[in-house]
Amino acid sequence: MKQDFPAGEINTILGRSLAITGDDIDTDRIIPARFLKCVSFSALGEQVFADDRTEVKGLHPFDLKENKGAKILIVNDNFGCGSSREHAPQALMRWGIRLIIGESFAEIFFGNCLALGIPCLTSSKLEIKRLQNEVNKNPKLIWEFNLQELAIANNKETFKLQIEEGDKKMLLSGKWDATKQLLQEEERIKETMQRLPYLNNFK
Repeated sequence: MKQDFPAGEINTILGRSLAITGDDIDTDRIIPARFLKCVSFSALGEQVFADDRTEVKGLHPFDLKENKGAKILIVNDNFGCGSSREHAPQALMRWGIRLIIGESFAEIFFGNCLALGIPCLTSSKLEIKRLQNEVNKNPKLIWEFNLQELAIANNKETFKLQIEEGDKKMLLSGKWDATKQLLQEEERIKETMQRLPYLNNFK
């Protein structure tokens, strides 16, 4: 199945949500170390939370039928702590996650998500608990996230969110996408190469 990966400017995300409860969920739980030997990231979505899912035998939120196709993940405190492996946000993205909302995120995990165009926004412990309860109560509910307004809403209520202004601007402008930025500067890169003596000496 073709994945709809983030691209360019990110402002709104529309979709269903699922919740994972618990503080200090580390990258080894998100994607166990034995899956780091992969040649590409393409199959990591199938292995996300592999050990947790095995323990509860089909009852994990990522296995529940009603959560299939959800784009928004609601978590608690210090999500993505532990090792700096970029495989963790890659696995979440390839499962289908496009937005993560939590109490707080480990700094490197946050940066790795930003580099993939996955916004990570925060809210208070009380608001996150309310949001998780709402998501668990009605997993079919459609949520609309608006980065410009720093809010996520269903058809009844709105939850306010936070993100650093610099990170917000990167997502809104598309500057999170380093590859796209590089391709847009192709002509300037070629011009610079022409002026570099140590490259021209080989001609």
